[in-house]
Amino acid sequence: MKKRESFNSRWGFILACIGSAVGMGNIWMFSTRVSLYGGGAFLIPYIIFVILIGSTGVIGEMCFGRAARSGPIDAFGMATERKGSRKSGELLGMIPVLGSMAMAIGYTVVMGWILKYTVGTITGATLAPESVDEFGAQFGSMAAAFGNNIWQVVVLILCMGILMFGVATGIEKANKIMMPIFFALFVGLGVYVLFQQGASDGYRYIFRVDKSALANPKTWIFALGQAFFSLSVAGNGTLIYGSYLSDEENIPASAGRVAFFDTLAAMLAALVIIPAMATTGAKLNQGGPGLLFIYLPNLMKSMPGGHVIAILFFVAVLLAGMTSLINLYEAPIATVQEKLKLGRVPACTLTGIVGIVISLLIQGIVSDWMDVLSIYICPLGAGLAGIMFFWVCGKKYVEEQVNKGREKAFTKWFYPVCKYLYVPICILVLILGIALGGIG
Repeated sequence: MKKRESFNSRWGFILACIGSAVGMGNIWMFSTRVSLYGGGAFLIPYIIFVILIGSTGVIGEMCFGRAARSGPIDAFGMATERKGSRKSGELLGMIPVLGSMAMAIGYTVVMGWILKYTVGTITGATLAPESVDEFGAQFGSMAAAFGNNIWQVVVLILCMGILMFGVATGIEKANKIMMPIFFALFVGLGVYVLFQQGASDGYRYIFRVDKSALANPKTWIFALGQAFFSLSVAGNGTLIYGSYLSDEENIPASAGRVAFFDTLAAMLAALVIIPAMATTGAKLNQGGPGLLFIYLPNLMKSMPGGHVIAILFFVAVLLAGMTSLINLYEAPIATVQEKLKLGRVPACTLTGIVGIVISLLIQGIVSDWMDVLSIYICPLGAGLAGIMFFWVCGKKYVEEQVNKGREKAFTKWFYPVCKYLYVPICILVLILGIALGGIG
């Protein structure tokens, strides 16, 4: 049997997982929710949920992938085979794989926007509009059906080019370059904003603790959603990266580092965006693409050295988005390799063609497309992976897998907390998302 690809180093794996977790949610949603839900009043439940999910779901998906040495389809099949029916597990495993592919296709549209704006910061096109309305019109024309074809195709070709090199030479090396640059750029931007007049109001706004917000159930619900989706538990990307790990890897320790750096990335984004908004007296109440492509460019245009700031900011965002896009496409590519017995390059080519065609067709409806995936498919995939690993595989098997690569056995509470708290949380995220129209 052909030897499975693997990461060359521990930090290569960790940086790849950080790259998969650090994405648009850290940049265009975290800052807004910190602003809307009482600053520190939001951070308190957010950190609680990051610790909970990072120490249960993230560890579980990594361990499940390593145990199966495969993607979700074979991993789920392996689990149900223990109960006598492999086919049922393989069919259920299609859900997170197709979800990852669909999410990657939607993300390709967004990354096309980001690439165009990044290049536009250099040429001057991004900051050319003169008012918020003009920035809105510029974004609206780009986000319309077939409004950004070339840049979208380019970004997918870049992504597939990296993936064709494989796990160690492609994914690992790309993340080793892109993630340190991302953090360095955001630290630099944070230092710049620190010295801007009025930024102190933004820092007070971030770290205030609004007691009424802390008592508001919505603060806790959206903190849960932010932590859940930010840590990329969906039964696909984290699981597939885990499948490339050796038995010597201490997964709980690695998962802890991933959760820490993902939270650090979100905080860095907030420490740049909220104080920058405060320098103009504006309060941050608009998240999503509107923040990134309309309000922030309008703000940067008025700042000293705004063109340079815009270049650094959008390069950082591009790097964060690209690492997430790589992770999203890896699960379907690995599945194509496993099921169709194709080499790495043909599997990437086939997946890329599907990605290009569908992403071009959904440009005008990408927001609705992503909403459906985040509300229904991601929490369902995470819940199914949790059920398969913690309920179907059972306590003995789970504890054996989580303790591989460790000198000391992991806490005895891991299994019951995952089985009776984490898995129900996945179901709760699904229910709350449906009820509230999305919490991610």
